Amino acid sequence: MTLSTSEHELICTLPRRVRDTAPLIHCMTNMVVSNFTANVLLALGASPAMVPAPEDAPTFAAIADALLINIGTLEARQLQAMHMAIAGASDAGKPWVFDPITAGLPFRLAAARELLALKPAVIRGNASEIMALHSIATSNSKGVDSRAKPEEAIDAAQALARSGKAIVAVSGPIDYVTDGTRTLTISGGHPFMTRVTGVGCALNAVIAAYIAGTRDPLLATTAALSVFAQCGAEAAQNAKGTGSFAVAFLDALTQVETLTAAAIG
Repeated sequence: MTLSTSEHELICTLPRRVRDTAPLIHCMTNMVVSNFTANVLLALGASPAMVPAPEDAPTFAAIADALLINIGTLEARQLQAMHMAIAGASDAGKPWVFDPITAGLPFRLAAARELLALKPAVIRGNASEIMALHSIATSNSKGVDSRAKPEEAIDAAQALARSGKAIVAVSGPIDYVTDGTRTLTISGGHPFMTRVTGVGCALNAVIAAYIAGTRDPLLATTAALSVFAQCGAEAAQNAKGTGSFAVAFLDALTQVETLTAAAIG
């Protein structure tokens, strides 16, 4: 990352701000990852809430500090609830984060394009998902995994950011975060992070917690990805395999203020 001294300082203060303010994050996520996502947010000091019903979605989204939309196990009723939640969040001036998981599949791609038109503050996905959103190489999607390399999606991410006036993050061995003009990179992490269900989905909830109440979503998103990379590397040092890694990862997140300062301060 190429950051000024003041930007470094801002990124280093964000983990403490999240723990001090405990932002309420409305997570409309997939059924596979709800528990892990909630635990990740709790480890960081944020307050998770899983409110999937369309009857409650718009009211709760307006109350929450930020909204996460994840289409990992998408079905029609959930899509309806997501539209209603986004409307509630937008009316209340609350930001929302979009996780276009497996966006290359036809139903999901159509839904993703609908949701994209509703102006998320941040979009975070792997290279194939970001390229699919930008209508590039949609056939490259393979489940939740990416066949494209992150650097291959930079142009698509920048164009998507400019057209949607959003921050776009592309995840991989090296992460890229862009506002369409400026692009920052984050390295680190560990391969175990791709072998534990829910880690990537939880990252988007963390982005939601970090952008809540901030005036600089580019740096807040960068901070969230940096935290994840550093905690993943720390957890791997204490893990014997993916099972112990998941526990060690949550432990590292509870100490994130110290780890973040060591990584970029």
